[in-house]
Amino acid sequence: MDEPGKDDGIVLTEAQKRARRSRSIAIAVSLGVLVILFYVMTLVKGPMVLVRPI
Repeated sequence: MDEPGKDDGIVLTEAQKRARRSRSIAIAVSLGVLVILFYVMTLVKGPMVLVRPI
């Protein structure tokens, strides 16, 4: 029988690895753009963004 504890799991092909890397890069770029957008919007609103009635 097979050795206990030896489990290779799912082995991805090279095409699947490239697709996963592409998706990861796309998610990272999207997240970076969102962070920059929030930062720019905060600058546009100015310092009065923190002074508001409760």
